[in-house]
Amino acid sequence: MLNPFIDLLVDLIDLYILCVIVWTVAVTLISFKIINAYQPAVRKIMVALNRLCEPALKPIRRLLPDLGGIDISPIILLLLLNFARRALYAWFYNL
Repeated sequence: MLNPFIDLLVDLIDLYILCVIVWTVAVTLISFKIINAYQPAVRKIMVALNRLCEPALKPIRRLLPDLGGIDISPIILLLLLNFARRALYAWFYNL
């Protein structure tokens, strides 16, 4: 028996994972000057992605020690989101 509510939550987590991955790749490409951050379309996309990703990344960054310019907070966020997705499935479908 499938639960559409659990499936919706898992789909939302998957969509957020995709946003975090796109944000990470875009920030990396901007830092290497492959993408011009001053283009209006790139700026709008980055503002939207920052508004989606930064609220989840800020608390993780506060807990992490200074690693000398290396930001591993997206990796930790992706691990936490993957754990939440698997926990939802395990909790509901293994009752």
